[in-house]
Amino acid sequence: MSDNGRGAEPAGHIPEAGDRWLLVAVAGMLAFVAMLDMNIVNIALAAISDSLDVSAATAQWAVLAYQLPVVALLLPVGRWLDGVGHRAALLVAAGGFTLCSALAAAAPWVAWLIAARLAQGVFGAVLFVLMPVLAIRSVRPEARGRAMSVPATLGPLGAVTGPAVGGLLLDHLGWRAVFLVKIPVCLLALVVAWRAMPKDGRLRSLDGRALVDTALVASGVTVLLVSLTLAYDAPVWLLLALAAVPPLWWWLRGPSGRPVTGALRASGAYPAHGAVLGLAAGFAAMHYVAALHLQRDTGFTATATGLTLLAFPLGMGFAGPVGGRLADRYGARPVAVAGAALTAVGLLLLVPLDDGWSLPDIAWRLALAGLGMGLNGGPTQALVMGSAPRERTATVASTLQLARSLGFTLGPALATAAWGLAAPDGGVTAGLALAAVAACAAVPLISLRGRTATPLPDDKTDAASAARP
Repeated sequence: MSDNGRGAEPAGHIPEAGDRWLLVAVAGMLAFVAMLDMNIVNIALAAISDSLDVSAATAQWAVLAYQLPVVALLLPVGRWLDGVGHRAALLVAAGGFTLCSALAAAAPWVAWLIAARLAQGVFGAVLFVLMPVLAIRSVRPEARGRAMSVPATLGPLGAVTGPAVGGLLLDHLGWRAVFLVKIPVCLLALVVAWRAMPKDGRLRSLDGRALVDTALVASGVTVLLVSLTLAYDAPVWLLLALAAVPPLWWWLRGPSGRPVTGALRASGAYPAHGAVLGLAAGFAAMHYVAALHLQRDTGFTATATGLTLLAFPLGMGFAGPVGGRLADRYGARPVAVAGAALTAVGLLLLVPLDDGWSLPDIAWRLALAGLGMGLNGGPTQALVMGSAPRERTATVASTLQLARSLGFTLGPALATAAWGLAAPDGGVTAGLALAAVAACAAVPLISLRGRTATPLPDDKTDAASAARP
């Protein structure tokens, strides 16, 4: 099954003789660039439109062509990774991601650019699932909090700093530099992974059944994402999400969906996934409403708005390593709960936001919420991944990343709907209140204790079917 020679390890296994912090660093680097790519291109869309002589709507596909496959393929990729060698998967995914970045930067016309971004999104989906798996498999259980805090902190920091980095590159080097900036980091990660990561098996192609299952879940998730994206401007598009139910239900009831739900039941991870979704939705809704209010309603410049909103990632970056250390010393759950509660308090304090607030008034509340997110991120991932059956760590990682991705997309859509339904002068309050409620809901969810991971009776059978050529 795993193509092991003498002395080789089972597929996906990393020896536990000692902590491999270099691999944790690789997980952090690749999490940063993969999330950076989610937002950095937005700032360059106007320049891409002018340079390639296409409409703004067409240029938008430089962003969507990456985001859609990343999120749509998370679950199938997680199932696939549980049956293949992680070293080979990481080298191929990181190498493909790097090559596609170079191809996107060299694009002479928009079709080339979109194709490169679609392929990059496929490789990006593999990286998103591999990062938490690589971090947790590279250290002893007593160091999981610190290890998981690295990608859990650097990934979101990549997302929120994307527009600022993209703006600097666009002003000084042009839009093609937005795609090239990630290449040195990816090459460094490739070299470290090649040298430090043990060989653990080959890749496997998908069989016909697995391809059908992938098409089902990818189509359902894509429809869901499109409906949430379109709902920013017209909440009625949320009804389109109903079309995602049939393919996702069919997949869940099939041979590929049952192992996913089985792994979540075995680890008791459903409440924690709800908490991750709630916190991501709360943050995304807050960021969307606050940025719109500061520029449109109060007249602050884009620079002043960006510097104010930077208080959140600064707080998160400061608290991330602290949260990991506290989790290893006192346990992941109490630190995760404390972080979620602090985030909720910060967002609650933002709800009365009005035109009379100064930028420092807003910034310290954002910093407080960011501190909470930093404390929460690593411990929550350690809690979920540590309770997952070992044979299904990639599967559980994919569901955790999907919950976070859907939260980031759902937050602004719901905030827009709340804004539209509120009184003319109450839209900002309604949107921020929704963000605070989502964060508050995460506190009791992360407090719920799940069961200890138990072996699943069909682990070997399912892993074999997922990896069968």
